[in-house]
Parts: sequence; C-alpha cells; structure tokens
Amino acid sequence: MNRFRLSTSNFHPKQRTLAIFLMLAAASLFTCLNLIIELLESHFRIWDIGFYRFSGGLVLLFILSGRHRNPYRGNNTRLLLIRGICGSVAFLSLVSSIRLLPVSTALLHFYTFPAFAAIFSAILFGERIAKAGLICIAVVLIGISILFDFALKANLLGQLLAINGAIFAGLTVVLIRRLKANNNAAIIYLYFCTLGLIVCLPMYLQAPVFPADGKEWLLCAGIVLTSLTAQLAMNQGFAYCRSWEGGLFMTSEAVFTAAAGIMLLGDPVTWRFLAGGLLILGSVVAMNFMESTEQTQYAHATITSPSDYQL
Repeated sequence: MNRFRLSTSNFHPKQRTLAIFLMLAAASLFTCLNLIIELLESHFRIWDIGFYRFSGGLVLLFILSGRHRNPYRGNNTRLLLIRGICGSVAFLSLVSSIRLLPVSTALLHFYTFPAFAAIFSAILFGERIAKAGLICIAVVLIGISILFDFALKANLLGQLLAINGAIFAGLTVVLIRRLKANNNAAIIYLYFCTLGLIVCLPMYLQAPVFPADGKEWLLCAGIVLTSLTAQLAMNQGFAYCRSWEGGLFMTSEAVFTAAAGIMLLGDPVTWRFLAGGLLILGSVVAMNFMESTEQTQYAHATITSPSDYQL
C-alpha cells in the first residue's frame, strides 16, 4: 500500500459541524442495529444475520445506482476490497462476541477501536495526533469502562473476538477516510456488502435460517435499512474529519446504547451512565472545540502570511 498523507488542515467549521452531525446520526443508527440484533431469536446465527444485512444492502444499492452504470466503478479497487474484508471481519467479530458475552462487556472491548484507528492512521497515512487528541482518546476509554460494568472473568473467546473486531474496525475507519477522498459513500459500502456476502454465503447455505413470521421479517428489514443508512452517513462523515476523530465521534454509540437500555428496556439510571456518558460526550465536545480553535489560528496565520500579498 502506497503511503498517502491525508490532508488534515483544511476542514471548514461548517464541514466539521456536518461531520459531527453525520457521525452522531450513524452512531444512533448503529445503536438501533445493535438493538435489532439483540431482539432476533438465538437460532439466527452470525452467518444468517450477515447474509441478510449484506444481501439486502446490495439489493438496495443496485436499485439506487440504476441500470445504466457499473456500480462497482470506483477508484483504488484494491483498497476498496481490503476495506470490505476488514469491515466484514470487524462486523462478524462483534456479532460473535455479543452472542458469547454480555452486551456491555462486548461493547466495552469493541469501543477501543479509536485507539487502533489512531495507530493505523499514523503508520499508514502519516496523520499526526496532538497530545490533546491522545488525552481525549484516553478519557473516552475511561468513560466507556465506567459506563459499562463489565466482567473480567467473562468468556475469553468472546473477549478476544471483541478486541479483534476493534482492531479491524480501527483499520476500517482509516481506510474509509482514505477512500472517501475519491470515492462516494455508496460505492465504499457496496464493496463492503459484496465482500461480506462472499464471506457469509457459504456458511449460510449449509443451514439457512429463514424469518418465520412477520416480526422476524421486519427485524431483518430493520437490519438492512439501519446498517445501510448508518454506513452511508459514517462514510460521508469521514470526508470532513480525521479517521481517529471520526472514530471518537462514533463512540457516542456507547452512550446511545446505554440510554436506549434505560428508555426502552427499563434499565436504571446509575452513576455509571451519568459519569461515563459525561466523560465520553465531554471529550467529543472538547476535541471539537480544540480543533475549531486550531482551525481559527491556522486561518489567521494563512491570511497574514506574506505569500498572500504576492502576485
């Protein structure tokens, strides 16, 4: 993979606002996806869930792309394929861990992915992270550990799967950030669905599970629609922020998941929810404030630069 330095100093304040909106929208939709997966009966295997998600996404994307153009015509096909494989591994690892662990434990491990995104973005594409950014990542991880009361003695395989999902999710968001420079959000998700379907189809065909009633059909349709809209929003959001920043914004999904448990499932409002949520959202707000300040200083420096007065 060729080293490609990503531009990180030209985001307009309106673009950053749009990035936050898109990432928070994606996080809320991923929360809905997690809840739908939890509502599915246990006889639905990860291969069944993956098959319905990816095949349904492909059908919708083909319909949206129209008949008179090649929907797979994108830039940097090799990187699109790698992103599809990494995203598929991250998704299947997360779903598998949720089936083996309490949801809180699985999500606690998975939401470490912004740290891996920061590592991969620095190694692969030369994105630099200031000390303030590293502090924000650390505070988010602390907030997540407070928010979720997890069990260290939980299933070891489940924990390894969740961490594996975090590693590949971190790599995935870095690749999306790179691909978004010259690909639209739909084609990035199209390759993801294609590779995910290739991975899931052989195992699905061995013992396919079909929706048994209207409720299960609605849940499967919900998986397709929430994952499609969430991925498109997230992919588009990475056009306006750094990869590790986008990952940090996406950790708000942890707060949304806990809030959904309180509002929909009757979970109690605890000090963990209040303290952890405050740390997570506070870090996101602080990071955006620091970035806005940095952009203002950069703009002033550019305007007053002697080169601006040269013809």
